[in-house]
Amino acid sequence: MTEVKKKSAVAVRLATRADVPALAALNRAAYPTMAEDNVVWGETHLYSHQRVFPQGQFVAEHRGQIVGAAASLVVNMGSDPLRSHTWAGITDSGYFTNHDPKGDTLYGADVYVHPGARGKGVGAALYEARRALCKKLNLRRILAGGRLYGYVDYAGRYSPEEYAERVVAGEIHDLVLSFQLHQGFTLRSVMPNYLRDARSLNYASLIEWLNPDYKPPKKGPRKVRVSCVQYQMRKVRSFAEFARQTAYFVDVASDYDSDFVLLPELFTVQLLSQVDALSPQDGMKKLAEYTPKFTKLMSDLAVKYGLTIIAGSHPVFKGEKLYNIAHVCLPDGSIVEQPKLHVTPNERKWWGIHGGNRVAVIDTPAARIGVSICYDVEFPELVRYQADAGVEILFVPFCTDNRQSYLRVRYCAHARAIENQIYVCLAGNVGNLPDVTNMDIQYGQAAVLTPSDFPFARDGVAAEADSNEETVLVCDLDLDDLHESRSGGTVTPRLDRRPEIFKYVAIFPDNEPPRVALAEGPLGDQRTVSEIRPTTLDTEGTEDAEK
Repeated sequence: MTEVKKKSAVAVRLATRADVPALAALNRAAYPTMAEDNVVWGETHLYSHQRVFPQGQFVAEHRGQIVGAAASLVVNMGSDPLRSHTWAGITDSGYFTNHDPKGDTLYGADVYVHPGARGKGVGAALYEARRALCKKLNLRRILAGGRLYGYVDYAGRYSPEEYAERVVAGEIHDLVLSFQLHQGFTLRSVMPNYLRDARSLNYASLIEWLNPDYKPPKKGPRKVRVSCVQYQMRKVRSFAEFARQTAYFVDVASDYDSDFVLLPELFTVQLLSQVDALSPQDGMKKLAEYTPKFTKLMSDLAVKYGLTIIAGSHPVFKGEKLYNIAHVCLPDGSIVEQPKLHVTPNERKWWGIHGGNRVAVIDTPAARIGVSICYDVEFPELVRYQADAGVEILFVPFCTDNRQSYLRVRYCAHARAIENQIYVCLAGNVGNLPDVTNMDIQYGQAAVLTPSDFPFARDGVAAEADSNEETVLVCDLDLDDLHESRSGGTVTPRLDRRPEIFKYVAIFPDNEPPRVALAEGPLGDQRTVSEIRPTTLDTEGTEDAEK
């Protein structure tokens, strides 16, 4: 292990799925004694963090090597935000599946640093990233529980509360709590039976950092505005002309104070109208060459106008395989990719498109969203997976050439809205491109679909455009109505499902392995932490750890 020489050499970035094996090993290295007791992250937990709340997972690197990490989730602490709790309860036994995008508190579940990098500013850099995230999401506070690392040496003299107060007063140095206080946190209380840990005798501090930039949400309904672009395919002479046309529609959506802009599937195909006719597969390969320019254009527009752009879809090479990928461009400049999972026979035969293996659930400033590209919405398992992960609005960019094809997408999209009690927004291409093989004619009708119940529009259609006319469909959605209908609607399909007789298992090669039973993985026995008595001493030292 190479030691970090300078604080400035530490770089913090978002964790990725590719980091998971290294993070599991790092957690064991950071907590060797706790690893013996199986009180460390398993890969299943870390994959779950990536699925549930990727924005809250950070890694710190030095010269390309991961030397530290932080894991966080958003929670709703209710009317008593400083109430006592256990680590397993606040993190859903480490899986973070209780993450609440509507909550007002960022919870620090863990910060861990490799022994060879401690004392070099790694923990401070991770805490700074967490504070920046709290401000970015406009959350009220950060809470964390930190084991009282040195209490075992003072247990015969002081109660855990007295020990913590003496640390605050500077009379005792505690490797964990003293560091957290130095990071601007305030001790609020001491919690018993927080986590099985010999050094703390299972006691933990409850610390709080209040966001000085927090702005209370506006009172009244939680509403968002979506703009679905019914986009006319036309010949363009250059990428610059395509960019001006695209920017025009984003500008229109911004003028209407939209939170989201949805563009159609493969609307970039019009770029092929500026070159000589190509075979369908050669055309897709040529189009993929525009990927860097296209993603930069869409990301720049999202930042400029301060909204989220679901940039239709575009062919992208991953290795030697070509995928149909939707790029979700967020106002902070970040981009989340969602590949099309289910490929139509036409796409497979004429374009050589492969189906992806990854599902993204995306927290935006306005709502938690997902994307199902065209044919994907005809598969209920996929949307059920997204809805179970908390998606409130599903965006469906589509590309269909006739009314029958369009109605397959439309009818299935509405079924997904009803059975999952979510909003579904559709946007497709219209017009034609006579010189582009396999994309010569289009049929489309943008629509915003809702569950079928009293809080929503008649017929479950919040808005729809005239078919085959270029336009922007603008619509307001009330997310409070959505959540109220889930618990108190005329029918409550999300609550009335019968998992004891119907069950499905999602297995994504590029996403995560199946969730294992708690007893089979690390952290599995944390539900009974109150019954645990420490038997061994944890001898590793760290100024950074929370868990």
